[in-house]
Amino acid sequence: MNDSVFGRGFSFPPRVGADGGFVWSSGETNIRESIAIILKTEPGERVGQPDYGAGLARFLFEPNNAGTHARMREAMQRALARWERRIQVEDVEVIAHPSEAETALATITYRLVATASRERISLAIPLAVN
Repeated sequence: MNDSVFGRGFSFPPRVGADGGFVWSSGETNIRESIAIILKTEPGERVGQPDYGAGLARFLFEPNNAGTHARMREAMQRALARWERRIQVEDVEVIAHPSEAETALATITYRLVATASRERISLAIPLAVN
C-alpha cells in the first residue's frame, strides 16, 4: 500500500544493498528523502530540470539573522510547493542553531496529502557568523 500511495525510488543517499542491487526507498521514508534532496540541490545541478532545488547554498556566508532566515524560509517553501506534491507544507521555521553560531536550523512541518498525517523534518544549514 505505501508504494502505491507514496511512491518508490532509489534511497538517498544512493547505496548498494547486501544483494548487490540498489537500495529502494518507499512510503514516508521516500518523502523525507525527497524533501532532503530538494533542499540540498542547487538549481542547475539536475540535468533536464534546471530550476529544481531550493538553492540554499547561496546563503553561505550570509549573516545568521532574521533577514537571512526569512529568505531561506521563502526559498524552501517555494521549492517544496513546486517539487514535492505529496506534501502540504504547514510551517517552515528557520532559527540560529542553539550551539553552532555558523549554522541555521530549519524545521519543516508538513502534512502528507494522501493520509493527512502530520510530519516534521529538521535540517542544519551552514552559514557564517553574524
